[in-house]
Amino acid sequence: MALKKFKPITPGQRHKINSDYSELTTGTPEKSLVSGKKNSGGRNNDGRMTMRYIGGGHKKRYRVIDFKREKHGIPATVKSIEYDPNRSSRIALLFYADGEKRYIISPDGLKVGDKVISGSDIEPNVGNAMFLSDIPLGTVIHNIEIKPGKGGAIARGAGTYAQLNARDGRYAIIKLPSGESRMILTTCLATIGSVSNSEHNLTVSGKAGRTRWLGRRPRVRGVVMNPVDHPMGGGEGKNSGGHPRSRNGIPAKGFKTRSKKKYSDKFIIERRKK
Repeated sequence: MALKKFKPITPGQRHKINSDYSELTTGTPEKSLVSGKKNSGGRNNDGRMTMRYIGGGHKKRYRVIDFKREKHGIPATVKSIEYDPNRSSRIALLFYADGEKRYIISPDGLKVGDKVISGSDIEPNVGNAMFLSDIPLGTVIHNIEIKPGKGGAIARGAGTYAQLNARDGRYAIIKLPSGESRMILTTCLATIGSVSNSEHNLTVSGKAGRTRWLGRRPRVRGVVMNPVDHPMGGGEGKNSGGHPRSRNGIPAKGFKTRSKKKYSDKFIIERRKK
């Protein structure tokens, strides 16, 4: 992926930095793997707004992604690298040898025509899905399962990756993107390589309207609200504020919200970096 800067012909293009989309090979998704997607606008099943600053945006269609990679031993060929409006990474369309088509999260370096496979007794090549018990130590991985067979849940965003550091009995020790080290069962699957579109965090929208296209409405600071709307609201001029906290009164800086009885605490070896 490469970034593209724009000449300041208009105010919206003065600071705009966008992907040049040079890695994409087609603009049309596979019809059999696309379904409709309904937006909530931040409203629950009663029609009440429970999440603010959500609404509008361009209409999207959902691409069905294979996070499980359970077709073991069947090779697949990469047919195309595509854009997905529902995630920050690129997706790859696979044609399996038995005729089935599936989308996966595209790893960095995967190209059209490459062969990928999942299962045991395979090479640790980019795009291959392997059990943590078979992956060589020190390998960069993504789309990692937390529970065997449930599908990848860790390191799926653009540019993210984890590293397999060690194995201890039934568990593998993984260094996560947050800096946390934790134990995951070696019977869980992970995909080799890092996620594509690594420069996604360097893009700049350039104007408010482009953010609206993504379905994000303008966000209002708590200090400029009235006391009835926010704990930090009210006051004359700059005399409002107080300790930073959310609209529900939960402190924003240094306050731990993780449950002290969380079941997965025993699997965490080193906490994430603050």
